[in-house]
Amino acid sequence: MRIGIDARELFGKTTGVGRYLTNLLREWSDQCKIGYTFILYSPASEDQALDLFNQLKLNDNPAFKHRSLEGGQGTLWEQTQLCKTANSDSLDVFFAPNYSAPLMLTIPFVLALHDVSFFSRPDWFNWREGVRRRLLAAKSARLAHTVLTLSQFSHEEIANHLNIKSDRIKITPLGTSGSRVEHIDSKDSHLVLFAGSCFTRRRLPDLIRAFAIVQSQDSRARLSIVGDNRTYPYIDLKKFVNSVGIANYVSIENWINDRDLIELYRKAKVFAFLSEYEGFGLPPLEALAFGTPSVMLDTKIAREVMGEAASFVPLNDIHSTVSALAELIWDSPKRRAILKAAPGILARHTWADTAKRTMRAIEQAATDRYD
Repeated sequence: MRIGIDARELFGKTTGVGRYLTNLLREWSDQCKIGYTFILYSPASEDQALDLFNQLKLNDNPAFKHRSLEGGQGTLWEQTQLCKTANSDSLDVFFAPNYSAPLMLTIPFVLALHDVSFFSRPDWFNWREGVRRRLLAAKSARLAHTVLTLSQFSHEEIANHLNIKSDRIKITPLGTSGSRVEHIDSKDSHLVLFAGSCFTRRRLPDLIRAFAIVQSQDSRARLSIVGDNRTYPYIDLKKFVNSVGIANYVSIENWINDRDLIELYRKAKVFAFLSEYEGFGLPPLEALAFGTPSVMLDTKIAREVMGEAASFVPLNDIHSTVSALAELIWDSPKRRAILKAAPGILARHTWADTAKRTMRAIEQAATDRYD
């Protein structure tokens, strides 16, 4: 079976979709069946692809190949270069991991649609980006053999907003590397961490306001914010931190490599994720694997993913957020209860399971083509 994959997100700064695809490829390499070939398409050079294959330990696996296609990496590249090449490469099926696919593909494809926030809350996107996302996602989803999404919540959102029949939508939850919680003895830093793209829906100003109060009560408290600022309308987070007078206690970085991110997960005492909308929300689960409990907004998706393994606070309730952060900074009964519940939550979410579910959908699309 020849499987084509849009691999753009594997190159450059790591994104959520890039991390998703990276973990799928690692698992598929381990699970690879005889006769399967994976062709990864991207604008990256062959030297860049070789570096990536070395990092992912794919260079010794002949089932994985890369095709470099020039012409940028945006929508035009997707709908022209990628489409033309995929159609001519004798593929059995195509996997589109990033919300949209070439609309003129002549082979069946499986689409990963992680969320539909651009339908639910168009005010979080500038008009051009919002229109582009809604148009491409809707058309891609209607043409796809199967739409993959990450949660029951997103399943319902996609069915409602895109009028897609439920039986064409499959849930493939995200994962972590295992069910063991890493217990770190040196978690005495009083560090509060946020990591992930800084979307408007993740309410970073609310976190900064709450942290300012926590810091006024705990001189050891520090806040680290890591992620590309993608707020719309744009919020200058550094200016906001300065405006509340806590610049000496807050660090903001647009991007760090995975090794440094892991060290932050290990060091942090609390992970803060005040997002009001997610398709899944992987960062709190990743933090939990390193023994770092989260404070999260009490939303349907947060409860679905995390169960009781988080501290939940109401929307627009700064005082509850302050109390939850302070409670988890110290060795409280709540902190111990979350960490006790962690192995059960992590065991339900593994990359091995995500990869198997995703591959089943891809195989079914290819099989149905020839029936």
